[in-house]
Amino acid sequence: MIDFKKTIAKAIAEVVNIDEKELETYIEIPKDANNGDYAFPCFKLAKELKKAPPMIANDIKNNIKIDEEIIEKVEVAGGYLNFYIQQSLIVKDVLEEIANYDEYGKSEIGKGKTIVIDYSAPNIAKPFHIGHLRSTVIGGALYNIYKYLGYCTIGINHLGDYGTQFGKLIEGYKLWGKEYNVEEDPINELTKIYIRINQLCKEDEKVLEQCRMNFKLLEEGDSYCTEVWEKFRSLSLKEFQKVYDLLGSQFDSWNGEAFYSDKMPEVIDILEKTGKLQESQGAKIIDLEDKGINTPCIIQKSNGSTTYATRDLAAILYRARTYDFDKALYVVSYEQTLHFKQVFEVAKLLGIDEKYTNGLKHVPFGMVSLPTGKMSTREGNIVKLEELLNESIARAKTIIEEKNPDLENKEEVAKKVGVGAVIFNDLSNSRIKDEIFDWDQVLNFQGETGPYVQYTYVRTKSVLEKAGYMPKIEEVKFDNLLDEASKNCIKLIYNFENTLVQVTEKEEPSILSRYLIDLAKAFSNFYNDNKILVEDKEIQNARVYLTYAVGKVLKIGAKLLGIEMPDKM
Repeated sequence: MIDFKKTIAKAIAEVVNIDEKELETYIEIPKDANNGDYAFPCFKLAKELKKAPPMIANDIKNNIKIDEEIIEKVEVAGGYLNFYIQQSLIVKDVLEEIANYDEYGKSEIGKGKTIVIDYSAPNIAKPFHIGHLRSTVIGGALYNIYKYLGYCTIGINHLGDYGTQFGKLIEGYKLWGKEYNVEEDPINELTKIYIRINQLCKEDEKVLEQCRMNFKLLEEGDSYCTEVWEKFRSLSLKEFQKVYDLLGSQFDSWNGEAFYSDKMPEVIDILEKTGKLQESQGAKIIDLEDKGINTPCIIQKSNGSTTYATRDLAAILYRARTYDFDKALYVVSYEQTLHFKQVFEVAKLLGIDEKYTNGLKHVPFGMVSLPTGKMSTREGNIVKLEELLNESIARAKTIIEEKNPDLENKEEVAKKVGVGAVIFNDLSNSRIKDEIFDWDQVLNFQGETGPYVQYTYVRTKSVLEKAGYMPKIEEVKFDNLLDEASKNCIKLIYNFENTLVQVTEKEEPSILSRYLIDLAKAFSNFYNDNKILVEDKEIQNARVYLTYAVGKVLKIGAKLLGIEMPDKM
């Protein structure tokens, strides 16, 4: 397709003698279509050119050389230059691209670059609750979108399968294992043990000390502790897979914290050789005050066991060597912001190329809490993700039974709609926002929701089915799509790839969610303003083809978010 931004930037660069790539980053899409298709804010050049923005705008307009087959006109509005593209050209460009490529919007801009994404990472032997949903779906959407843009993308489920909590579970299992049917219902039964041992630890310091010792024995390869830990891990993964199957989540690596147990001595050895590793109350730490971080990074506890930080550093070293990444994203809640600041700073001491440490990025997201406050496994107040997804599917099925009882494949449609509602609800807001869990809001199928986007897609399928044919692109007269409602759909479709790029620039999937709502609304307006199946075959061909194009982009966009589209609802 024609890159209109690039075309405009090149024309401006020839007038002002500034790098066209820099100019391209300044170009905006006006909210009001009356202000053109693209706007260039001249105040961005005021300092460099030492002129007032309106004067710069007029100078550029008077001297710019434009291809009139591409740009219809250029107008000055205050300090802005507004560019109006030949509308029939946009229509032609978009629909021909739709016709020629099944994977519309796919590109190779990431070719030769590797992105590692660390996401989901539930804790073994603990319930997979709604707090884990955010990391799973945000990370999954970023994984899909980066891959679609040509990046070599590695999805890692860095399981929480190591640490003091396993010392506690081992102790609880040792004390009361026979009272619980762990094989039959592993997560729930292990959670009961975990809550019970935590209570005992609060009451008896000696028990807490024994739990810490259990973890140290696990690190040292003690046969009993290892056998129990392996059992917990295996049973937990089977349970987690049920949730991943519902969400459609996939990973390239399941290497959790335990995978790095034999790789941590090297990290400690490297840090010791730097002279930065200090003793503090028996523990080994890196002081980061000179880096503006007041809390030291603990590398080894006083009893000799390791920490999250040690394991994350070993993971950075391993991933740099294994994947040669350009960027490593950590999709983890903002509660861990200090942890990642510490780890990323200490990673600079590991002797790896600057490319890797510069590519480390924490992608924080807001917390999910209950109306009663924060969730906690050890306190036993959580909402399990499998229960939420199944409840959403059940509610979707109830609505289908009420509104379309004769629908075929009701179970399958209910699953797509129910799971889609939960995923879209999570991805429709800025990731950094905190959420208070509300059943009615999460499972609301009205308004700007996943089911609304799915319903719009189903409507496009219905139109095509009623038409009974699919016109060839050669049969489409582009001038029949120059009304306002048609142009709005076309412009949004044109901006699909740019929307995906914006997602990766900000690591923000809600940009795509918002886009899909906008496209669904634009199609709804087009559908209401224009009768699609009409006597005039040329007009019908154009409108049917636009309907097909909207449906195609809605389906691709939803799939990138991890949402499946039903053909009927």
